[in-house]
Amino acid sequence: MTSSLDMDIHSWPPGTVLLEEQRTQDADLFLQPQPSEDPNEPLNWGSLRKHVNFGLTCLYSLLITEFLCAATPTWGPMHDELGFSWDILFDSYAIGCGFLGIGAVLLTPFALKFGRRSLYLLSIVVTFCVSIWSAKMSTVADILLINAISCLFGALSEVIIQMTVVDIFFVHQRGRMNAIFIWTVQIGASLGPLAAGYVTVSQGWRWVWWWNVVFFGICIILFAFFYEETKYIPHVLGTNNEGDAVVSQTTQRKGDTEIKCTNTTSVSCAVEDPKADYHPQPKTSIVINPNIPMRSYRQRLSLATSLPGEWKAFARHAWQPFIILVTFPGVLFVALVYGILIALQNALSTTMSSLMTEPPYNFSANQIGLMNLPLFIGVTIGSLLVGPLSDRWIVLCARRNGGIYEPESRLWLILPWIPILLAGALTFGFGIEQGLPWPVIAVGIVLCSAGVAPINIIALTYVTDSYNDIVGDALVGITFIRNAVNTGIIFALTPWFAAIGVQYVILTLALIATLILSFVMVFLKWGKRFREQTSVRYKKFSFK
Repeated sequence: MTSSLDMDIHSWPPGTVLLEEQRTQDADLFLQPQPSEDPNEPLNWGSLRKHVNFGLTCLYSLLITEFLCAATPTWGPMHDELGFSWDILFDSYAIGCGFLGIGAVLLTPFALKFGRRSLYLLSIVVTFCVSIWSAKMSTVADILLINAISCLFGALSEVIIQMTVVDIFFVHQRGRMNAIFIWTVQIGASLGPLAAGYVTVSQGWRWVWWWNVVFFGICIILFAFFYEETKYIPHVLGTNNEGDAVVSQTTQRKGDTEIKCTNTTSVSCAVEDPKADYHPQPKTSIVINPNIPMRSYRQRLSLATSLPGEWKAFARHAWQPFIILVTFPGVLFVALVYGILIALQNALSTTMSSLMTEPPYNFSANQIGLMNLPLFIGVTIGSLLVGPLSDRWIVLCARRNGGIYEPESRLWLILPWIPILLAGALTFGFGIEQGLPWPVIAVGIVLCSAGVAPINIIALTYVTDSYNDIVGDALVGITFIRNAVNTGIIFALTPWFAAIGVQYVILTLALIATLILSFVMVFLKWGKRFREQTSVRYKKFSFK
């Protein structure tokens, strides 16, 4: 007999899932999304295999972020040796930010079509080559093209990692994994310039890029032999009388709609009415079908993982992210949050790199690098606190909600970090404008980065939990807005500083960030209703 819960589950909006069964004794967590019985599905991989795979993606994101952020300590020597003006250096940084948005739009459809592995390798190989170019640069055209190309292919690091997290981890694990991801990115953003500063002083600024050649060369080898594809395609049993591929007895989930793939091709699975004789049987443990063989080592390292029918939808991924961006309120909110916070953080970084080389600070390249250490400290504090806490928090909230998880429950954890973020930005802006001692500047950076990291972690996890099946397209839209905002602000910094002063520019950015973050209250109250209103569109966009 179908329970009322079984009947109600069909009306649940995307992101709302049964996470825990309510019993008088301790309850087991349900695995969401529900895994199949195929041992090749990444959700069913063993813990070691998952963490090796995820560890390699974190290494990739660390190196890409380090490469994109390591330039700032070299600006002083480049300014002296090559004659690049500060305006040129700021503009090269802004051009890179713009191409981060373009790269995500252009390359993410290929990751959705051919799988993650080939795009990771492409991005690493291109950055390896650009590292050599960077070590030999001599003209303004060099620095502009280097920033454009490196950011075009480095843009994948902002989208593809989240796709990997969704591929291999369950809902109750994603907060911690996103915290590790954001923390890793910020290591690259903070300790990368720190190391670059010391290399610049001891070996010269060109050796910053020669060391990148070494590291990316090692990364190519590691990904070539150890990174497995995480895009899942059901096991093919054979062909039917028409010669079409028949996949394993597996029910794939797309939103709240079932796709039965047993007697149909894996390309065009039959969509069944989700309310017709549907009895959900949530799993609390992984069950493997021993009749499905494991893919060979060579198959797991394939450079292309796709289905022929996916070409029909390939072009949609070029424009679909923008439709999702403007029609899904949760995605637009996260895009604006992510954009303004990264812009604020980058404004602090570029301001520090240029103004603290002048009186009263007169910092050298390695001292500029050391000023990134407070950034690392703040990010580490925020990430270590919010990652495990958010996963425990959502289980507690689900338990109090009859075992049902609502993604908005994570958003409560944004509120305590808003005043910390604001205090840090104001301390930095006032301190550097008034020429206060560098420890004051450092405290401002610690507080600001301690606020930025956990808010970004929670926001990104909210999107992946709410819109699991369109996360690739959603993140492309988020990345585009993030980099559009970032590019505009970086381009405007120099004349903006001249017009009203550093402290008022930073104050303005901090107040804009606070205003955008205040809309979290709207989503705490009406976020579920927004998801309900977009559920039909979500199902439409879910089919690849």
